[in-house]
Amino acid sequence: MAKSDAHNLWERLKKHETAVLLFARLSYVPFTNNRAERDLRMSKVKQKVSGCFRTRKYAEAYCRISSYLQTMANQGYNPLVAIQMAFSGQLYADRGE
Repeated sequence: MAKSDAHNLWERLKKHETAVLLFARLSYVPFTNNRAERDLRMSKVKQKVSGCFRTRKYAEAYCRISSYLQTMANQGYNPLVAIQMAFSGQLYADRGE
């Protein structure tokens, strides 16, 4: 007899309980591991709204800029500060770490 989906889920959660609940013990562990999916979401929205990029050059520029802004946001920088830093030639700031 095949096990139900709920039973299979329960077995997987029980087997991997330590890994599943790691975020509750360590504050630096994110609740989910889908940062990459979230980072790609805006590119898909832009593609849906505009239909496409006019040229490969513009698509690459969009990806480069959005990647930089997402990286800076992940490091705790305000997007406007990150843009000012980029225009001043300072791609990152020394945080004294």
